[in-house]
Amino acid sequence: MAKENFEEALEKLEKIVREMEAGEMPLDAALKAFEEGIRLIRFCSGKLDAAGRRVEILLEKENSLQTKAFQDEDTDEQ
Repeated sequence: MAKENFEEALEKLEKIVREMEAGEMPLDAALKAFEEGIRLIRFCSGKLDAAGRRVEILLEKENSLQTKAFQDEDTDEQ
């Protein structure tokens, strides 16, 4: 089995969400999909955390580490 990447995992997770939101899955299938979704969330979260740490390390090497709070575009308009 090929190693899963972030984009593939996110795509699978989005598909699971769409299928579950449709509300037509039998209970057993929904539980299996939920379990797979949790696994994918953990995988994606780990990849994002690792990427964030890599960015911080690269910035630290340049002696210019400056963290800023992320502002969602929706909150800027309020």
